Amino acid sequence: MSIDHPDFDTRAVRAGTLRSEFNEHGEALFLTSSFMFDSAAQAAARFAGDDEGFVYSRFANPTVRMFEQRLASLEGGEDCLATSSGMAAILATCLATLRAGDHVLCAAGVFGATTQLFSTLLSRFGIEVTYVRGADAQAWRNAVRPNTRLMYCESPSNPLMELVDLEAFAAAGRAAGALTVVDNCLCTPALQQPLRFGVDVVIHSATKSIDGQGRVLGGAIVGARSLVRDAVLPVLRTAGPSLSPFNAWVLLKGLETLSLRMRAESASAMLLARFLDQHPAVARVHYPGLESHPQHDLAQRQQQAGGAVLSFELHGPADDLRRRAWQVIDGTRLMSITANLGDTRTTITHPASTTHGRLSAQQRQEAAIGEGLVRIAVGLESVADLQQDLAAALDGLR
Repeated sequence: MSIDHPDFDTRAVRAGTLRSEFNEHGEALFLTSSFMFDSAAQAAARFAGDDEGFVYSRFANPTVRMFEQRLASLEGGEDCLATSSGMAAILATCLATLRAGDHVLCAAGVFGATTQLFSTLLSRFGIEVTYVRGADAQAWRNAVRPNTRLMYCESPSNPLMELVDLEAFAAAGRAAGALTVVDNCLCTPALQQPLRFGVDVVIHSATKSIDGQGRVLGGAIVGARSLVRDAVLPVLRTAGPSLSPFNAWVLLKGLETLSLRMRAESASAMLLARFLDQHPAVARVHYPGLESHPQHDLAQRQQQAGGAVLSFELHGPADDLRRRAWQVIDGTRLMSITANLGDTRTTITHPASTTHGRLSAQQRQEAAIGEGLVRIAVGLESVADLQQDLAAALDGLR
């Protein structure tokens, strides 16, 4: 690009584009497992890392590289590595930076699979994890130990939309000498860039809003080139949780419309949140765009909009909340009952029995994932139709 400082939307369409000898307009899809060399000497140089050409698609592919460079540009990072899924991105980051005897600080209430990874898998290898309330900046500082090597959070969190003060989080990490990692899945770089607040690493489940249409799996790690290339790339090269070229090509197309979709979905989510906030069957709405959200002011500083995801809690007896939540979900006719999010089609789910269903009852209680909690990820349908669908489901509660 010849523009000195192109805007976000321009970079979302054009950043990182690599063209072949055919000078194609759209990004090429390189469906190949390996690449040929001009000579044995060139092959040796590439395997040794002295020549930056492509070798094998497990760890480097032109289509994947275009996606990595474009996402790095949008997040404001020096470099990016793509993975087969968002969970693979988290695991690769941990494998690259942690060893037995290290300590991890993690925000309570993160995605259920993330909790499982930290509490179940990492603990097998002598890595200890402590959970703190993400919104409490002092809690992060108080929980730091001499062997704390990594601090991890989602902001906003899934599904309670709790925010972490990213500037304070980054400062706490620097003071502790720990790597700070933020899952930016719910906002995406269209609404928030954590690296600008001093955070070290941004993690993405590109499966969600970056794709935007529920088509493929993908993940990404964005940060300093020294960390991404020197620490994480050897893990990806050896272990192989790589993003396929086809999925990378789909995700490139998703990035082109990311800003448009996030703005439209955020606007609809705001309207739905206001509707739910006034409904008599609803006890509480979790959405940072609402003035009633306890971190609304922080959201105004960190995010360009509230995002596409919201959740709400239902009124009712404690022993009947799951039934009532399921009745509301089953009562919708337009929304898709699925645990995925970031789709052009609105989705609805019951976190306690789906995304956080593998956690113990105590873990769910500590994470405030109640039986009456329902999560909605707003898509691109008419918001009037979505409200009508939700109203009918709520009004039918018995």
